[in-house]
Amino acid sequence: MLPERRAKLLREQGVDSPSDAYGPVVSRGVLRRVAYPVLLLLVMGTGVAVVLLDWPPSVVSPLFLLGVVGYFTVLERVIPFNPDWHPTAREWGWYGAYFILTAVGAGVAQFVVTLVVGVVAPLDPSLPVWAEIPAALLLGSLGSYVMHRLGHTNRFLWRFHGVHHVPAKVNVGNNGVNHVFDIVLAQGVVQLSLALAGFSADSVLVVGMFVTAQGYFTHANVDVRLGRFNHVLASPEQHRLHHSNNPEEAGHYGSDLAIWDHLFRSYTWVPGRTPRAIGLFDPMSFPRTESLVASLLHPIRPRRRVEEPGGGTRP
Repeated sequence: MLPERRAKLLREQGVDSPSDAYGPVVSRGVLRRVAYPVLLLLVMGTGVAVVLLDWPPSVVSPLFLLGVVGYFTVLERVIPFNPDWHPTAREWGWYGAYFILTAVGAGVAQFVVTLVVGVVAPLDPSLPVWAEIPAALLLGSLGSYVMHRLGHTNRFLWRFHGVHHVPAKVNVGNNGVNHVFDIVLAQGVVQLSLALAGFSADSVLVVGMFVTAQGYFTHANVDVRLGRFNHVLASPEQHRLHHSNNPEEAGHYGSDLAIWDHLFRSYTWVPGRTPRAIGLFDPMSFPRTESLVASLLHPIRPRRRVEEPGGGTRP
């Protein structure tokens, strides 16, 4: 007979027959441990190929993005954190529409940054790539943290960023649910800071791949835990709290590194802490995700009542 603790673990895994239990439990346990290291190896391998083998970024970037999304879409089915958070077929359709808008916003941001840099010449790269990458990551993640936090605390910016917090689930699909202007502004500021700091295109590309991978990782509905690395890197454990509808536990504005949340005291995660529920503090303050046009027009709608930063619905 299996020990009670073992039997409980099997029930949590949805395994009813002890004779078939060991294989699924062992394989899922291994997946939980290797899922994130495999992602980091994917980022490193692709980065090395771009820098040393001259793989074309215009081809590598979209393929890398699709690979990351596909990777976590599969893992969400195999090692889900919450099976109730799986997107329905209808939700995938809406997520796809927002994903296209997000891609358009990123493209617009890149175009604007290119124009500005053409006028205001950046510094020439003076560091080797291996030294540039961590420096670019620190600067870019700080810029991202600041813009993200402003998106929650500034009343005007929240009208755009709040669109991202409408879904009552956190999964890889709704990482792309964003207002197009929110993406243009946030990514434009980060990319411009990196460009004007004089970082090379290779280092910016590699950092961009890591940030992209981290963004989808933190949103993934996967039962992956980083342990002590949570104090350095952003993770799904932290980001679920960021999407909590409880203001006392919401925080974690860092999408790639956790160090800025520690430094600026927005770090709320402790081992075992999970959100009470996901979504807006005030669900009526924004249109539903499937109301795409209403969501896009929401920032310019007349305010019927005074809204606090975050619409009175987010910190």
